[in-house]
Amino acid sequence: MTRLAVLILAIAPAVALAQQPAPTTTATAPNSDTSYIDAQGTAHITRVIPVPQTISTEAQHSLAQSVPDQGPPVSLAQRRAGTDAYTARARVEWTNICPNTIEETKIAGVPVRIVTPANLADANKDKVLIDLHGGGFNSDSGSYTESIPIAYYTKMKVVAVLYRLAPESPFPAAVDDSVAVYMSLLQTYRPDHVIIYGTSAGAILTAEVAARLKQIKAPMPAALGIFSGMGDFARDGDSIAMYALRGLSGHLDPPSPGAHDPEYVGTTNPKDPVLSPIYGDLHGLPPTLFITSTRDLLLSGTVNLHRAYLNAGNDAHLIVYDALTHAFWYDPKLPESIEANHLMADFFVKHLRQ
Repeated sequence: MTRLAVLILAIAPAVALAQQPAPTTTATAPNSDTSYIDAQGTAHITRVIPVPQTISTEAQHSLAQSVPDQGPPVSLAQRRAGTDAYTARARVEWTNICPNTIEETKIAGVPVRIVTPANLADANKDKVLIDLHGGGFNSDSGSYTESIPIAYYTKMKVVAVLYRLAPESPFPAAVDDSVAVYMSLLQTYRPDHVIIYGTSAGAILTAEVAARLKQIKAPMPAALGIFSGMGDFARDGDSIAMYALRGLSGHLDPPSPGAHDPEYVGTTNPKDPVLSPIYGDLHGLPPTLFITSTRDLLLSGTVNLHRAYLNAGNDAHLIVYDALTHAFWYDPKLPESIEANHLMADFFVKHLRQ
């Protein structure tokens, strides 16, 4: 099983609880730091890390929620059932803050959710945002959480693309679906009135879609949002060896060799310039906002892709939040989540002023 698949709770065979090591408890947890670097440079370490006071009380409480560091992996069916239940709750929580109407339909034959905020501005009716949701490429954990607040804070319509999922439909199916929706929307909207963004798998997909649009010489959108993503399926960054989905909490396996997430990669070369845009020509991409956090498993992937965008001469902005975990902006209870969603929205509005 690969690192990305494990860390984003991708599929794994069912294993009996009795076969798993016992979870760490208060009695067995280390209380001092250790560090050993072997001949290959691999670090074997223990660190005792307090919750910092630099984050909100709500975020401190969130980080204090313990997740067992041992336990059975989940099946794909269990994972999808879990994300479906989570997104149903998230839709209600975010709608209470950001009133909206949601239409389930298809664009270019691809299922989409069109989120129209209750405060849609007349001046924004000729503009649209495209959300490519997170969920490890094998489920949907973000089509509500990523679209409802952004629609409300920008006062614009958001089209959340329900692209085909792996392992049933590996790369490039999700890219093809997303490009098809974008190209169809260009029949109604000017490209400089469209923005593409996403979180986690959707952030990765956003970079892949931009690479594909450049490859086929299609008009570029006004801007991109890459929120906790990466652009390299061939190499592990540093953070993916240190953090699980919940940051320092929960189960984490040491890195293993090979491409990230073969269920999504399929038979494609991991260094394909669309699958892994960091190996392609990144010149001439739209202004892009990158957001991550210091306990994000994709922190390295995000900052490495941001640096590649800068080296290619693009207008690329990076925001890194202290101590918070992967895609923390999904949680409406965190002040930092509300702030991050406003920062995303402000960036989009800035680039859609025409």
